[in-house]
Amino acid sequence: MAFNHLPAGAHDALTPLSVTPVTHSVPMANDQLPPEAGVHPLPRTVLDRLTAGADRAARITHTEHLPPRPGRHAPWPEQIRPEVVEAVRAAGIEQPWAHQALTAAHALRGESVVVATGTASGKSLAYLAPVLSALLDGSEAPNGRGATALYLAPTKALAADQRRAVRSLAEPLGKGIRPAVYDGDTPVEEREWVRQYANYALTNPDMLHRSILPAHPKWSSFLRALRYVVIDECHTYRGVFGSHVAQVLRRLRRVCARYGADPVFLLASATASDPATAATRLTGVRVAEITEDASPRGELVFALWEPPLTELHGERGAPVRRTATAESADLLTDLVVQGVRTVAFVRSRRGAELIALIAQERLAAVDRSLPGRVAAYRGGYLPEERRAIEHALHSGELLGLSATTALELGVDVAGLDAVLLTGYPGTRASLWQQAGRAGRTGRGALAVLVARDDPLDTYLVHHPEALFRRPVESTVLDPDNPYVLAPHLCAAAAELPLTEADLSLFGPAAPGVLAQLEGRKLLRRRGAAWHWTRRERAADLTDIRGGGGRPVQVVEEGTGRLLGTVDAAAAHASVHEGAVHLHQGRTYLVRRLDLEDSVALVEQADPPYSTTARDTTSIAVLETDAEIPWGEARLCFGSVEVTNQVVSFLRRRLITGEILGESKLDLPPRTLRTRAVWWTVTEDQLDEARIDPEALGGALHAAEHASIGMLPLFATCDRWDIGGVSVPLHPDTLLPTVFVYDGHPGGAGFAERAFHTAARWLTATREAIAACECDTGCPSCVQSPKCGNGNDPLDKRAAIRLLTRLLRDAPKDKTPPEEPPQAPSGPPGG
Repeated sequence: MAFNHLPAGAHDALTPLSVTPVTHSVPMANDQLPPEAGVHPLPRTVLDRLTAGADRAARITHTEHLPPRPGRHAPWPEQIRPEVVEAVRAAGIEQPWAHQALTAAHALRGESVVVATGTASGKSLAYLAPVLSALLDGSEAPNGRGATALYLAPTKALAADQRRAVRSLAEPLGKGIRPAVYDGDTPVEEREWVRQYANYALTNPDMLHRSILPAHPKWSSFLRALRYVVIDECHTYRGVFGSHVAQVLRRLRRVCARYGADPVFLLASATASDPATAATRLTGVRVAEITEDASPRGELVFALWEPPLTELHGERGAPVRRTATAESADLLTDLVVQGVRTVAFVRSRRGAELIALIAQERLAAVDRSLPGRVAAYRGGYLPEERRAIEHALHSGELLGLSATTALELGVDVAGLDAVLLTGYPGTRASLWQQAGRAGRTGRGALAVLVARDDPLDTYLVHHPEALFRRPVESTVLDPDNPYVLAPHLCAAAAELPLTEADLSLFGPAAPGVLAQLEGRKLLRRRGAAWHWTRRERAADLTDIRGGGGRPVQVVEEGTGRLLGTVDAAAAHASVHEGAVHLHQGRTYLVRRLDLEDSVALVEQADPPYSTTARDTTSIAVLETDAEIPWGEARLCFGSVEVTNQVVSFLRRRLITGEILGESKLDLPPRTLRTRAVWWTVTEDQLDEARIDPEALGGALHAAEHASIGMLPLFATCDRWDIGGVSVPLHPDTLLPTVFVYDGHPGGAGFAERAFHTAARWLTATREAIAACECDTGCPSCVQSPKCGNGNDPLDKRAAIRLLTRLLRDAPKDKTPPEEPPQAPSGPPGG
């Protein structure tokens, strides 16, 4: 079941406020024998086995102990149908936790609500109880169909997993509950049945945007009866993706109103800061919040792990740590040999494949039966591949899995004993979401954060208070971003002609954007309404995932077999000619990237290296929206245009990361209009910081790299969501300038958050550089894995002096505004 409602359940993300450190016992002998069947080792015992030996033990920088906690029950609201209460009892749940009952009460009163509690706290049951009651009421209606409900998940896997849970729970309720998945994998012949007969449709925002809303007349009977809209894992709707989803939901509300429906929104989130504000911004309706987690929690031991330095040297002779990928592969191997069910989360698709591949090779030397019990799981797989892995995971056939966030947000995994986090996942919310995947059946669990050779990861493993003593982040999204709003106004007009009365639904920026769309002849006014004028589908104007463009198909050249897809925005960097592409444990080399047909032709190969793309970037200031003096320095925020071009790629030796060579590429440049924060310094300040002209470029460049690495600690982003440029004399500012910009058209809210928290952000950046033990700069402080200039020039000591001088006159930070950020005044592209 998906509810994990057993005694001594899993972990609440709020508990870092009351945790206590735990001291290591003496490591046990390296007992590699699997535990007896049905016996699950304590998390501290598992950690002691992993750290056996002085070399391993020294890699632990901190261990946190989250003690177990009992649960607190409450009765179901009286309006919950007795058949539903009985079905819940048949599933082994006598009474709900208090937060489940409170969520259901809001829903039954017709009040939109977000439940933001820890992983495995039973959020699914909190919204399912009122939904199932409403569907049963509707099944007895005279017209036959009665009430309907729509479930939105960020991933296909999560929707499929929820359908399994709903079917299991609703089985005693008979034919009154008819759940069905409607996504890109649903066969054409099944789609008509879903539209006509399902009363609980499980889908994702992409299908709502591209399929359901444009074809709303075919869904009219479903939408007319729509009582509830469930939005699961709503904390993932942030940045540009979240802004797109916010506008899709406004379109849904508008179409529902056309059919006389006004659905209640039920949202579920990992623990987040001020979830009601984020949920209100996402849906456009007032949302109440439930944040007190009354579910029980099992013990969690959380270790911070720093891989050791190697004898190798990287760019400019910098010391190199063992990669987090190699370290996680070793730990996954050890845990599988012990019989400890483990998932290793990793940031990239390639990393997920590589960890599984290395673990399989090492397990083969221990026991020939073990490699088949480890697999990779990531986006881009074909539907049948995903389903086979999910089945193997549910059945217990798999002991170890290396996965991207497709699993963090996807499959409900019961029975996991340990979680490895290969690098900080970008936000504290994701950290606790991933860690909470272990111990979901009431046992204790182990979580290990393996640091990458990266400024933020290095800072966190040496500053555990930043993880365990701070609340999770608020969700950043901007529905008024004109690059987001414009295509959705077009889509809305194509669904139903737009009227002036509709504009308030889409936000304060809508009238201005509408006028621009009319001027560009995308919309035409006839009478009192605006109409879509083109033959093509308006919904195809935008990719709500923010990628833009048609996904690139990865095709095996010799056979024509489709291996998977890559987002268009990532294609230049990931499937360029000569790139190494991993898929299902097999290695391929890209022979040709056809940008016109969106196809990458690959052939199977076994190179002893991985590849990393290099790019160059220039930036121009379009408009300055805000400017704050820091003494003679200036901190600014506004709109910029970024020109980026992938120019080469590095070949790095597997496991060690040693650079083997660089190859040039000939790919076209790309331009991006977005939002940025930037700061300038004067010649007098440089003199005070003892930075001469020869050191200036290296000081700015090092400060830029480190500040990009540290920003995810202050905004809900990851370093790959943002970019930066540093210039000793920028033509627009006429001063030495450092820019940090959002890597999405129109901006995503990250640069604005950086502007509002600049003093704390840049102070942490300076501390991270100064605390690093290297002499001249390394990947743990100022070197960047995506630097287009080969991390040259970099001057660590000059960067410290520069930031020290800059921060001397910095004002104290003000609390960032909770109102939606104002949209830039520039045109919505085109």
